[in-house]
Parts: sequence; structure tokens; C-alpha cells
Amino acid sequence: MLQIQDITFRIAGKTLLENTSARIPAGHKVGIVGKNGAGKSTLLKLITGELHADEGTLKIRNKAKLGQVAQEAPGGATSLLDTVLEADHELQSLQKAAETETDPEKISAIHIRLADIEAHTAEARAASILSGLGFDGQAQRRPCSSFSGGWRMRVALACTLFTQPDLLLLDEPTNYLDLEGVMWLENFIKTYPFTIIIVSHDRDLLNSSVTAILHLDQLQLKLYTGNYDNFEKLRREQLAHRRAGIVKQEAAQKHLQSFIDRFKAKASKAKQAQSRVKMLEKMGPLDSILEDKTFSFEFPNPKPLAPPLFTLDQGEVGYSAGNPVLKRLNLRLDMDDRIALLGQNGNGKSTFAKLISGRLDIMNGELKKSSKLQVGYFAQHQLDELNMDGTPLSHLKERMPNIPESRVRAKLGAFSFGADKAHTRVEDLSGGEKARLLFSLMSLNAPHILILDEPTNHLDVESREALIHAINGYEGAVIMISHDRHLIEACADRLWLVHDGTVTAYDGDMDDYKKLILKSRSTSRKKEKKTNVTQKIKSESSELTSQRKILGKNLEKLEKKIKRITAEIVKYDRALKNPKLYVHGDVRAAAALKKFTAEKLDMSLDLEEYEREWLEMQEAMEGILPE
Repeated sequence: MLQIQDITFRIAGKTLLENTSARIPAGHKVGIVGKNGAGKSTLLKLITGELHADEGTLKIRNKAKLGQVAQEAPGGATSLLDTVLEADHELQSLQKAAETETDPEKISAIHIRLADIEAHTAEARAASILSGLGFDGQAQRRPCSSFSGGWRMRVALACTLFTQPDLLLLDEPTNYLDLEGVMWLENFIKTYPFTIIIVSHDRDLLNSSVTAILHLDQLQLKLYTGNYDNFEKLRREQLAHRRAGIVKQEAAQKHLQSFIDRFKAKASKAKQAQSRVKMLEKMGPLDSILEDKTFSFEFPNPKPLAPPLFTLDQGEVGYSAGNPVLKRLNLRLDMDDRIALLGQNGNGKSTFAKLISGRLDIMNGELKKSSKLQVGYFAQHQLDELNMDGTPLSHLKERMPNIPESRVRAKLGAFSFGADKAHTRVEDLSGGEKARLLFSLMSLNAPHILILDEPTNHLDVESREALIHAINGYEGAVIMISHDRHLIEACADRLWLVHDGTVTAYDGDMDDYKKLILKSRSTSRKKEKKTNVTQKIKSESSELTSQRKILGKNLEKLEKKIKRITAEIVKYDRALKNPKLYVHGDVRAAAALKKFTAEKLDMSLDLEEYEREWLEMQEAMEGILPE
């Protein structure tokens, strides 16, 4: 599917790839991993042709369709469902041609192609993808312009998934998904019939969905078979083997050098010494392991407070009087609690976080908390609130007036901001570095509660592990909202579900929750399909008083159509067996054969549609309007 051969790429004087190769066979699901800034997104741009290698070649299988998520989210008055359907340009073109084409031969070819791409299931597939990404039937009928940018990016993802390209490229697709959307995407990737290359730092996604890992490290690409855990294990083993080899080589060199130093001045040993010099030269310089710099950070521990940190009794919270987003809140939090909030985006997770952080006041009920309680709050939108012209040092100095600079620098050092980064403009920091700056600012006063709303969006795998260690070493309470299942499983000891306008304890684990989500979405789609059928029947039967009578009549009409068209197809089958149609060189016979074939295909497609409608009406008769 993809052949990368000896490519080198430089940008702004910096080399990102140097004389490196990789081959990705068709049908593989490959995760690209590497440090932030290593060049993962650049590699995707090289594959799409947006950028061009300075040396080497990238070849994609001939006529393969390539797809990637549009950088600009769709907008306008078009509904979500129509937006996704319109993303398949071939489908749209064929459907328009089918309405206007008059040439029987071309009509036949059009219908054959429509059947090949399963055009009759297009709307159902588009609706299923949108549902998996968090849009119910009602939302799918709303215009794109009525959604925020983050939700519209989900629509952009849905458009790309719907087109089913031969080579699907995904760059951090989970950044704008909630946990439920990520779980659905994992299943989608696993069952996708073609090739996928995905840049992601989501360990669970890389473990559950991909069949290989392409590691970008020190300007080189290396493909590992298996998921992320397997890659990490092999990587550790390789590094350990290289270290052992270096130690062995170093010992041998020392031994040779020792002999040379002892005997080079003695005439009787001159030949042996010279021989050792040649051996030493042949060994060459010591190999080196340029391991990535790892870092860690820690949250300052708070002063103890008497439990509980807060209690909620019949609490209600929202943004406008008389219209609470959440109600019936009866909860308690203690210093040793590690809580993960579960629930779809839009259910009120961030609203609850704002209530606990003091950014929203309680509307009704009672919220009790200590007057000494300090809360640290991290949210992704705060990245935009940083002063882009400032530096990490200036941000902390502003929050720590009259404090010696040495102590300010020590605070920065706790979050791995050394002297080289303390004076770097925020605009020039990576996304992960900006996130660490926010971690340092929000924890400056050693809060008793850390509220982390999607803290991993800009962190690579190593940075996420550092965050996990920091959370687990912290002695206060933590409330986290995250689509990173690995973070939740590594840090949370309790799960709270935000659903149906309230927050309650969830007794299961993350595997139970995944099963619940996938089952509920499947049930929802079935109910919605049944509802749509019912509404269609009602709208067509508004003049009659009995829906069952109407259904019966409609079924009778369909059965007559099916019987009639089946009889016609039998006639065509009989006619097509006539050997006169296949006489070589007979122009009229050839024309008749094409005409009969096209007409039979049209009738077969009509029959398939009538049978599908019959099954839906029969289901409605049995399930929606029982005897």
C-alpha cells in the first residue's frame, strides 16, 4: 500500500527524517509514535503530497483512494447527515447521473457501480457513524452552523470515515472526542476493511486497534509488528541489548589499551603492542545510545483538611435561573478520592467541574465546604488564555510577587522547566510544554483538589506517563475528565457517571462502561430506525383512522409489486437464455442483449428495494402496532 524509500526531509534548517525507509502493506492498521516535534504530522503531509521529500520517494498503490480529515470544520445550513453524504463525491455524481442518463448501457454501468459501493446503505452508514461520534437522530438533522467548532470537527471526521478511503490518515483524532467517542472509534478502526495510518498518543487506542507501530526516533523510521505494549517491550529489550553490547565493547577496549600502555615501550613486546593497536582501531569508536530525555514533575501536596472536603445535598447547578443542567446532586469528596467523571460531552461534566471549582454558584440545594479549601482547575481552553509573548518565568513571577527569583525558578524546575526553557516565549513552546506551564500555575498554592478537564490532549505518551506519576504521588483529591482510558484506569479509584441530568456513582469498571456505551448506542440506533419507519407510515396514512389497516394495505400493494416484478424477471431470465442473442457479429442481437440486461438489472434493484420496504413494514406491523 505505501512504500517509503530512503527519504530525507528538512524544514527551516532542521532535519526531521534522514535517509530512512518503511513499507506498510495493504490492510494494516499502523500507529505512528514518537516524541512531540519528532515529525509525525510532517510524515503524514509527505504521504498526502502536501510536502515533498528533499530526497527519496513515497509511493502509494496505484489508483488507491487516500483520505484525511479536513483541517477546516464544515459549517453552513446543510444538515449533519447531508454533509456526510455529500462527502462521497462518487456517490453523489452517480446518483445525479442515474436521474438524467438515457443511454441503456451507461445506465446499466451506473447501477452496477452503485450496487458495488452499496449506495442503498449510504444513509444508514452515515447515520451510524454520526451516532457513534455522539450525534443522535435529532442532532443529525440540525445544520452544521448550530454546533461549536469541536463538534463540527467530529462531523469532519465522520465525513472522512464515511468515504472509506483505501488509505485513511488520522492525526490525533481523539483530541476532539469524549471517552465514549474514543471507544466507538476503537471498534471502527479494528473493523475497518482497508489501511489506516494514525498518529496518536492514546495508549489504549494503540493497544486495541492497530496491528503495527511505526516509530519515528532520531530521524529514522522503524516498523514494529503488534500493538503499543508489544512495541514498548521490544524497544526496551533492544535498548538493554545495545547497552550490554556497549559495556562489553568498552571493557574490551580498556583491556587492549591497558596492554598497549604497559608494553609499547618494551622492545620485546613491541610487535604484540602494535597488534593490539590495530585491533583497537578496527573496533572503532564506542556505539552510543541517544535516549530521549525523560522528565517528571510533581504537584505540591496540600495541608491536611478535616474530611469531607465538600458535600452536596440535593444540589442544582446551571447557567440560567430555573433551568438547571444538573440536579439531585448528593455527593461527598474526601482527601484520598480519585474520581473520574464519565458521560457524553454535553451531559454536564464541565458544568459540574465549574461548580466544584467555584466558577459556578449552586442554584438550589446545599454545598458545604471548608473556608480553607483550595481548588486547582485545569481546562484546555486555558491554553488560549496564556500570554503568548510572556515566558514560563514571567507567568510564575506574576503569580508570586515579592518572592525571590530563585524560588520561582525552583517551582518551574519541579515541572521540568530548566534554564533553557524558563525564558522561552510561550508562543514558541510545544503544546505539551504549555500544558505543563498550566499545571504549574494551577497547583501553585498547593490545592486540596485538582480538577483536570482533558489534561492529556497535548501530551505525548511519555508526558502522559509523567502526569500519571504526578497524580498518583499527589496527596490531595483529584477529579478528572478525560478521553484517555489509560489515565483513568491508572489513577481513578472511583467512577462518577454524569447522565440524565445528575451525577451518581458508577459501580462497574471501564470494561463494563465500554460495553454499556456500545450497547446503548446500538439500542438507540434500532429505536431511532423503528421510530423513523413509524413516522413515515403515519405521514403517508394520515387520512385513515386505523394504522394497522393502512399497514396491511401498503403490505398488500408491495406484495403485488414484488409478485409482478418477480414474474417479469423470470421472463427476462427466459429471454436471456435465447441463443440468438449471442450470435457473434449480429448487431441487433447485441443491442437487444444490452437492453434486456440493463432492464433486468433495474428490475432487480427495484425488487431489492421493495423487499427491504416490505421487511420494514412487516417489522412495524409486528412491533409498533401489535394486534
